[in-house]
Amino acid sequence: MRIWQFSMAVVMGLALTASTACDKNGKFNLLSVEQDRQLGAQTAQQIASDPGQFPLLPRQGNEQAYAYLDNMRSQILNSGKITYKDEFAWEMHIIRDDATLNAFCTPGGYIYVYTGLIKFLDRADDLAGVLGHEMGHADLRHTSRQITQQQGYDLVLSIALGQNPGALAQIATQLKDLTYSRSYEREADDASVKYLSATSYACNGAASFFQKLIDRGDGGQGVPTFLSTHPAPASRVQDINAEAQTLGCSTTPTTDGGYAAFKRALP
Repeated sequence: MRIWQFSMAVVMGLALTASTACDKNGKFNLLSVEQDRQLGAQTAQQIASDPGQFPLLPRQGNEQAYAYLDNMRSQILNSGKITYKDEFAWEMHIIRDDATLNAFCTPGGYIYVYTGLIKFLDRADDLAGVLGHEMGHADLRHTSRQITQQQGYDLVLSIALGQNPGALAQIATQLKDLTYSRSYEREADDASVKYLSATSYACNGAASFFQKLIDRGDGGQGVPTFLSTHPAPASRVQDINAEAQTLGCSTTPTTDGGYAAFKRALP
């Protein structure tokens, strides 16, 4: 009976429209791009309603900091490498939490960066590399694919067919804590290099973040969740630099001198 049910789910999935089953990246995905946007918007609403866990820095009164981040995001978006540049929101948010070295991006392009990460990094290239990585997760639609793997075809298929709208809200609550597979992390690292290769930032900027974690050697305290279950930072540095060499892109740090002022503008 279970085999028959699974087979029916697969058959129904294959019967979905091409835009739902196969995305612009050529990857199979039961959720549509519109459902990615819905998941992201619902997650953003939930984050905004939970200031205890997510103390968002308001734009009003922090215009300088947001202007700097918005410009960095825009350079990445205008690289010509983002598949869903026009479909997703790509909305920047700062979380005021100096103890956390993290950033994440929901499906649909809602980007969150912790002040702890910003203050930890020394150069604009480093932060741009991390932003590129997180934006890569959204642009490659890793979240939708990871949810399918973790939740099962039946649940995700019911969402894709419009039969279980309540499940969207249920899944949205879990997105901020979602961990990705090793292959997805590697894909996001490679995407960061590709995106930054067409900007003024060093295309291997993400490697500097991992290198600083290595140099700090604190046993992992405060390290982003994905580092606790995925290849060690040293491996990530090596792989990112290898991808930069393959693409032949510039690894020379940008001459941007505004990063220090950006950090000082944060509360």
